[in-house]
Amino acid sequence: MSVTYSPLIPAVAEFDAEGRLFSPAYGDVYHSPSGALGQAEHVFLRGNGLPGRWRGRGAFTVCETGFGLGLNFLALWRAWREDPQRPAALHVLAIEGHPFARADLAALLERYAPEPLAGLGRRLADRWPELLPGLHRLEFEGGAVTLTLGFGEAQALAPRLSARVDAFFLDGFAPERNPRMWAPPLLRDLAALAAPDATVATWACTGELRRALQEAGFNVRRAPGYGGKWHMTAGEAAREGAVAAGLRPVAHRHAVVVGAGLAGAGIAQALGLRGWRVTVVDAGRAQGAPAHAGHVAAALTPVLARDDNARARLSRAGSQRAQARWLGLAGDAAPRVCGTVQLERDAGRSAAMAGTLEALAFPAQWVRQVDRDEASQLAGLPLARGGVFFAQGMLVQPGRLIEALLATPGVTVQPGAAARVERAGQGWRVLDAAGAELAQADTVILANAAGAQGVLAASGLLEPLPRLAQMHALAGEVTLVPAAALAGGPRCIVGGEGYLLPDTGAGCVAGSTYVHGAAEARVSAEGQRVTLDKAAGLLGSVPAAFQALEPGSLPGWAGWRAVLPGRLPAVGELPQAPGLWLAVGYASRGLSWSALMGDLIGARLQGEPAPLETDLARLVAPR
Repeated sequence: MSVTYSPLIPAVAEFDAEGRLFSPAYGDVYHSPSGALGQAEHVFLRGNGLPGRWRGRGAFTVCETGFGLGLNFLALWRAWREDPQRPAALHVLAIEGHPFARADLAALLERYAPEPLAGLGRRLADRWPELLPGLHRLEFEGGAVTLTLGFGEAQALAPRLSARVDAFFLDGFAPERNPRMWAPPLLRDLAALAAPDATVATWACTGELRRALQEAGFNVRRAPGYGGKWHMTAGEAAREGAVAAGLRPVAHRHAVVVGAGLAGAGIAQALGLRGWRVTVVDAGRAQGAPAHAGHVAAALTPVLARDDNARARLSRAGSQRAQARWLGLAGDAAPRVCGTVQLERDAGRSAAMAGTLEALAFPAQWVRQVDRDEASQLAGLPLARGGVFFAQGMLVQPGRLIEALLATPGVTVQPGAAARVERAGQGWRVLDAAGAELAQADTVILANAAGAQGVLAASGLLEPLPRLAQMHALAGEVTLVPAAALAGGPRCIVGGEGYLLPDTGAGCVAGSTYVHGAAEARVSAEGQRVTLDKAAGLLGSVPAAFQALEPGSLPGWAGWRAVLPGRLPAVGELPQAPGLWLAVGYASRGLSWSALMGDLIGARLQGEPAPLETDLARLVAPR
């Protein structure tokens, strides 16, 4: 499915003569004049048999169309908190075409959220994401309550959602005001997400809507309405939806992850946080060289594209998941949000970049264009050109990050070099070169970069995967520059043709090289000459102390990148080998993919709403 980019249009807060929140775009109010909490409880909770229907379940998933201020979500969350027989996990998937900015949402919730919901409303506003198109996963109650927000037009988002929904809250402006929110194609897309016993409820109750719901796959009826409305609509799914049928959670909760780099550590954390037992098999530790040991610093910066292509969407989603998963880590394992100045390739591209930012219409507090003077001011060093500034650019210490992720409760790391895998009942055995078993589980995830290719080949599983067969290892190195040689170093990440990172206390990292056909990854005088030249090219003037640095005399780090055609990863379950998963080919963007792909795998195994649209998930599926 191709996706045509459409800029996100934020909601505008206006009020009618009676002081009710009003949408000028649709000429309708946001909630019932009889009270938002009463409507939420009568129409959406009791209309879906809640809280009774969720009792005795391990997890329960709700899908809402028309999130608005989130009052229905807050009422649902409150009901979950107050029910001693609640499910262990509550997942909410919500679509909003015109979200409010965080400051507006916070102010409106202070005004409209009734006292029982006020505290929860403040917590929602605190976590509210930037207004960027796509999916945003928020977590509350230690991850027991999740809210996956889809920002964008419902008609475009709904067919790209992956979830197994137990209850539908059909909200939004009145059908005569916003008919597209109630159109048959959208209702059919929602029905595809329905679990076998899913229910549906909405305050709207026209004969046309009931017929559309019936044709979409819901058995519906009129029910007593709320707040002066005689009727509402309630019902059940007539059958399990096609999407939901493919998302049944696995029964077991033990996984073996092969590889303890950024890919494997991200998966281990994602599963550990979900209560899984995770055994990580690490060849690096078996050889006395853990992944990224000595790699002092790296940068995580999203990608921009005028058409917001798949790579740009994936990198944006990856950056957001990394922040959500990693900023709460202890000490130096947590990234430093210092921002990134990404320089233009040449001085003549300023107008083109301005056009790109105008077309995308992303919030200026997330990305904005900067001229050379402002870029230099942000970096604290004279820079060669202007570019764009990503306020959320992150400086990461990869080795410390990986160790923190692998320390997630439930995760065990054991040294061992996997050579092949073989079937063992319903699961898989991981074997070393001598045929000795290293680990066994129903779910095995190969996250060992280019090494996965050899494991698949030795296991007779590579032939159906032509893209994986083309994966190759690409060597590269970075150089550690004394901060004093750069007058203390940049205050933010500086990227362009190469990059220069702020001082971590050990120095400033300059990178990087790309060496095709290398026999080994090593620090070299030639490599340091390349990285120093790239760093110098980012600067408007090069300090004498930097010019005096001698290539080959500086510390550094060298490693391998596993690269696939298209430079996108391969992540997902192998269709020909159920229970065997891949997470490889992260190339130069291991930090971008680590948390996102971990959560993509974790959500799929648990039957949760996916944190990634299905067109993107298919693009990175192993093939």
